[in-house]
Amino acid sequence: MNIRIRPEISALPAYKAGKPAPIGPSGASWKLSSNENPYAPLPGVLQKVGESLELMNRYPDMANAALTESLSEHLQVAPEQIALGVGSVSVLGHLLGAVCSPGDEVVYAWRSFEAYPISVLSHGATPVQVPLGPGWAHDLEAMRAAVTERTKVVMVCTPNNPTGTVISQAELEAFIDDLPDNVLIMVDEAYAEFVTDDRAANGLALAKKYDNVATLRTFSKAYGLAGMRVGYCVTSPELAAAARTLNPPFSVSAPAQVAAIASLQAKTELLSRVAEIVNQRATMIDSLRALGFEVPDSGGNFVWLPAGKRTAEWTDRFAAEGIMVRGYVADDDFDGVRITVGEPEANALAVEVAANLPR
Repeated sequence: MNIRIRPEISALPAYKAGKPAPIGPSGASWKLSSNENPYAPLPGVLQKVGESLELMNRYPDMANAALTESLSEHLQVAPEQIALGVGSVSVLGHLLGAVCSPGDEVVYAWRSFEAYPISVLSHGATPVQVPLGPGWAHDLEAMRAAVTERTKVVMVCTPNNPTGTVISQAELEAFIDDLPDNVLIMVDEAYAEFVTDDRAANGLALAKKYDNVATLRTFSKAYGLAGMRVGYCVTSPELAAAARTLNPPFSVSAPAQVAAIASLQAKTELLSRVAEIVNQRATMIDSLRALGFEVPDSGGNFVWLPAGKRTAEWTDRFAAEGIMVRGYVADDDFDGVRITVGEPEANALAVEVAANLPR
């Protein structure tokens, strides 16, 4: 082939999706590698999706008008502050495309969401990775020191994926106040609904306060619509308009739009399910700590099991028992295993396997 692929595209790291779970010796097979919600769709969602399928010969509403209006009312923000996309990672890419040119720098913590370097490099920008600090948390001081005149974006993931650590509102406000106002701060809150720490940062409040903040959220996690792919940002009207401009036409499907609207209307059931996942998360963390593991507090629907050089070995041990977890191996201080909070039986088995891990 004589077609030349851009070198930066050829060099992109591939995003690694969670693998299906194998069948263990007891017949168990649990996928705890993708931070998926273990519950079925919320009440009313399947009915609305079924009705929308009768119009699959028609294009969806390109403006996502009904969903935007529902979100506007739900979040108490103006509709023009909202931009939707196929998952929050898609909206993140649209924002990067709106403000980054080749040679611009994007600062973010590492380890964090694996899609960050892919998105940054694909938009021609330069990633600046700042190692996590003590407790597997963002080192905001080091991130501030990494900002230069070429920095266009700083990305903050709270709760951080995959470590689960949360940044406080006071810390994040002080951090934003210390940054130049021509730098876009993206606050990735994919797991916001699972946060229970009263001191935790509220990206929505920050987006209302600062014109240079964009908060990213998704329907994939707490709302259980991972297969529908709906995410959004809340930001200034100017930034939101730019993100909408870069969103491919008709990208959010009609079933996805009605599923998200129906999910927003099932608030009572949502809170109940989130509370159950949070309770299961606390049980897992307490059990793992009782076994002697140094597990950080988590604000997501997952827990982080620091493993160091044993990460690959531990990941294989879980798989051998029918549990697929997510192992992060990069030969650095932040290698470990991320375990999604799933069904109670899966969580209990994960703790049982952990009890027998070689250390």
